[in-house]
Amino acid sequence: MADELAGMKIAFLAADMVEESELTGPWQALRDAGAALDLVSVNPGEVQMARHHDKSGTFRVDRLVSVVSADDYEALVLPGGVANPDAMRMSPEAVRFVRGFFEQDKPVGAICHAPWMLVEAGVVRGRTLTSWPSLATDLENAGAHRIDREVVVDDLLVTSRKPDDIPAFSRQLIEVFSRWRRETLAGRL
Repeated sequence: MADELAGMKIAFLAADMVEESELTGPWQALRDAGAALDLVSVNPGEVQMARHHDKSGTFRVDRLVSVVSADDYEALVLPGGVANPDAMRMSPEAVRFVRGFFEQDKPVGAICHAPWMLVEAGVVRGRTLTSWPSLATDLENAGAHRIDREVVVDDLLVTSRKPDDIPAFSRQLIEVFSRWRRETLAGRL
């Protein structure tokens, strides 16, 4: 798998109070698989990470969402935490960025509360996904079919529920991102 993700440009979109493990776990797995990663955010500097509701460390921002687009990346990962996606969905630039990946048929991963960004971007109608349980009504009202599973793959969308699901989520990110890249390089997409 490492060769298939070598140099693949992947954006992680996050703001303050991003759940630490949901950022760092998939980040490490994708980096170990050879991907080139950027943390994209609404503000420069660093994002404040959290362990549940308590502040933890910080993570350096590479690019601002106001100056990037889905054209700049091959895939997107949306880590959760409660406050992170709630704040991000209030940013028109962040919503535009997320929507761009779906418009270009690029792979996206979202965990925990991150599907709020997918609802805001208007990209869940007719899709099957999972999330933190409290998002069920929001997802269903937006036209999604939410199921309670460790990880759900719906075409190029990979979703998971919580930090305990990170190993399965990371494996599926690598699998789906690799498949997309192979098919894209072969000219089938």
